[in-house]
Amino acid sequence: MSRRAAADEEPWVVGPLGERLTLDMLPEPGTHRWVIRRKAQLVAAVEGKLLSVNELLRRYRITPTEYENWKAAVVKHGLAGLRLTRSQDYREIEQRFPGLDRHVPTRRR
Repeated sequence: MSRRAAADEEPWVVGPLGERLTLDMLPEPGTHRWVIRRKAQLVAAVEGKLLSVNELLRRYRITPTEYENWKAAVVKHGLAGLRLTRSQDYREIEQRFPGLDRHVPTRRR
């Protein structure tokens, strides 16, 4: 979700934890260590139109596939999907149970 900034206010979007996220709060260009929080901030920035995909790729030197994988992980599994170790777990589950969607509500008794 993005917010239109007032004339004297810097543009911002809602970050992955519900916080106000501006360009100044994003990871430094040249960052090499991608922890969950940083990945989630970049996905939120692009989805909220604070930063374009092309700007993201150029600024952080990541591949389009890498970004798309981060975005898909957040959409499908939430922030936990961005954990490198969890990504492998989710891939294995998806291979064993094709079509399984974790967002399908389960029946309660």
